[in-house]
Amino acid sequence: MEAGSRRRWWHWPGIFLMVLVGFLLSAWGTAALWFDFPRQSWKLPLIALYLVSMVIGLRLVHRSWQRFAVVAAGFVIVLSWWLSLKPSNDRNWQADVAQTPWSETQGNSVTIHNIRDCDYRAEFDYTCRWETRTVDVSRIQGMDLFITYWGSPWIAHPIVSFEIDGEKPVAMSIETRKEVGESYSAIRGFFRYYELIYVISTERDVIRLRTNYRKGEDVYLFHTKASRQLAQAVFRDYLRSASTLHNRPEWYNAATDNCTTNVALHVRRAEHGVLPWDWRILLNGKSDEMLYQEGYLAGDLPFAKLKKAALINPAARVANDDPDFWVRIRQGRPGFSTVSTVSAGSSSTGY
Repeated sequence: MEAGSRRRWWHWPGIFLMVLVGFLLSAWGTAALWFDFPRQSWKLPLIALYLVSMVIGLRLVHRSWQRFAVVAAGFVIVLSWWLSLKPSNDRNWQADVAQTPWSETQGNSVTIHNIRDCDYRAEFDYTCRWETRTVDVSRIQGMDLFITYWGSPWIAHPIVSFEIDGEKPVAMSIETRKEVGESYSAIRGFFRYYELIYVISTERDVIRLRTNYRKGEDVYLFHTKASRQLAQAVFRDYLRSASTLHNRPEWYNAATDNCTTNVALHVRRAEHGVLPWDWRILLNGKSDEMLYQEGYLAGDLPFAKLKKAALINPAARVANDDPDFWVRIRQGRPGFSTVSTVSAGSSSTGY
């Protein structure tokens, strides 16, 4: 009797676990059909067919493991279709992601094509220019980190900017590539809804958009302690990934292939695997705190004071159209040495 009671006691947690997993699998299958099936008019009929098939299958069998097998089989069918979806570079893209960057390398000389430099009149009213710039990688001195918040303090968007001796920095932002009419959705980001894009840009474009034209976004700027060698290696690794996407598109994924996991991947590859995994890479609103604790951020201040001083929105709004926008937003900030002005016409590319 005691042994039978023990078996029954273990039986119910197993049933509960199968029900929970089965529910999650069915919920994911339903969401995948809703977000990713290409024909809008077919979505509801397919979801109905999927769920009705599950109900019929569950009624035809009686053992718990058989019912779980029915749910798992339905999930596998949807998953197989979902995995067959292919990303594309040929869609009706929004103007700010109409081009993808790529580069050509000869020793330390790297020519970057399709650098974005948009003039904004409002968040969705802008004119984009796509430029080419040649960079001597040996002149890259370090990396700066912008972190943008638009709501939750737990979620943010990082942008890495590379310091170049005597020249304007190059900013790199890993984003979703949106089609005309699309907007970002955190839930859709977990499915195969957006392609991934590396936006290589001027700071006056990609940073000023967030400080001066979008509403409710706070941007923080930190100088990192990255060595010249590390910054140069990360820069090259970014360009390799951008060029790969130019020829072979990939899906964005909010959990595995996003703005922060890819930044961590570039640094980890450049450091040959030294950067440890941390939960704050996913909940990236706390990534600045993580980097501070690990000793990666410059500025001899307690973290709360350093972060307060890192907010650049007021300075960016004052600088606005200034060709030396990148200088103005750094002046007087902890961790930054004196920044000298580079005239707008000093580059042979007019960058």
